[in-house]
Amino acid sequence: MRKILVLIFFVTFVTAAQKPAIQTPKDSIASVEDKKEHPLSSGYFPIGFFDIDLKTLVKLNNYEGFRFGIGGLTNDKLFENYKFGGYFAYGLKDRASKYSLGASARINKEKKTWISAFYADDIKEIGTFDYLTDARVYSIFEPRLVNITQFYKYRKWYANIAGEFSPKLLGEFRIEHSTINNIENYYFIHKGTPLSNYKLAEATVSVRISPKTNFFTNEDGTKEYFDGFPKISAQITQGIKGIAQSDFNYTKFGLKLDYFIKRTNLSSTNVLLEGSLALGDLPLTHLFHSYPNQPTKDEILQRFSVAGVQSFETMYFGEFFSDKLTTLQIKHSLRRFNFAEKWKPELVLITRHALGNMDQTENHFGIPFNTLDNLYNETGFEINKILFGFGLSGAYRYGYYNLPKFSDNISFKFTFYLQIQ
Repeated sequence: MRKILVLIFFVTFVTAAQKPAIQTPKDSIASVEDKKEHPLSSGYFPIGFFDIDLKTLVKLNNYEGFRFGIGGLTNDKLFENYKFGGYFAYGLKDRASKYSLGASARINKEKKTWISAFYADDIKEIGTFDYLTDARVYSIFEPRLVNITQFYKYRKWYANIAGEFSPKLLGEFRIEHSTINNIENYYFIHKGTPLSNYKLAEATVSVRISPKTNFFTNEDGTKEYFDGFPKISAQITQGIKGIAQSDFNYTKFGLKLDYFIKRTNLSSTNVLLEGSLALGDLPLTHLFHSYPNQPTKDEILQRFSVAGVQSFETMYFGEFFSDKLTTLQIKHSLRRFNFAEKWKPELVLITRHALGNMDQTENHFGIPFNTLDNLYNETGFEINKILFGFGLSGAYRYGYYNLPKFSDNISFKFTFYLQIQ
């Protein structure tokens, strides 16, 4: 219980905002434009010619413990068509430094087109798949980060060009070379040779379509927009062997549909459908998980932590990995209860499902895991904004992957949603 109180206090102290990804600007050095809004709503706090990235200040996870840092980028007060930035961070538990440095140059102001080059030395969760053109998720306190148990180290450089083909279509092309060092006792068996460290060279094309995004101009001339639904994100990554001693050939595909229905009775439904596919020689670090968020503890109260925005709350970390994966998440928000002028909690009903597979599981040695050959199911609820943005969530795991011990199928966590205008 003492750990729970410490965690809640920490969240209260450091959290400024947590929003769905679709409501915030893209996380890119070249994407932060001058806007007439609260500085915390973008995740950057301007000080003179430098915008501090609030996401870099403090984090907490199982590998680094408390991670403290500083980072950001220059703004138009220094150069209008150039930006320089990066970050530096230090983990108290692993006693290691992480950093990134880079620069961007604007080549087309009307299309908001920038070219960038970066170098980074950091850690990353095993099995994550990021869409380059997805929006920035701004939260000083990242919900899943506290519970993640499996990371790998990387050193990489990348260069990219990103822009808007139209207000409804974003695109990005990136080339990247990375050196991977496994923290876990993991080996990828490639042509009979166990590899713990390897190099990857990738080329990625990513697009995001927002067909209902509409722009308009206010009386003061400020351009605003309605960020509508549906949103369609698509991405292709090609791994190429032999470039700067890179080790593998592979192809990764991702396709995501994010659809939101808002009704006149003030209820709403959000449907998120995503599919991922990997072909070729790919280690576990670069395959797919289903965004699990259940800590690997025995008792329900020991697993009490913060719920994620789009994660499977009853799925344990490291439990499933796939090279073919489909997930479906549906959230139905009822009209907020009007108990008092400043007390209007919200009930959200949630169901999540996942189906996947993996070829050649025998090539992955050292990390035990299962595959999602059958349908994974969980259903639950959130009662949000009970007090100061905090709420509660619960979920139950059922179907083929239901566990023998009843309590192991239950997730009980707190939520935090606080929007700063």
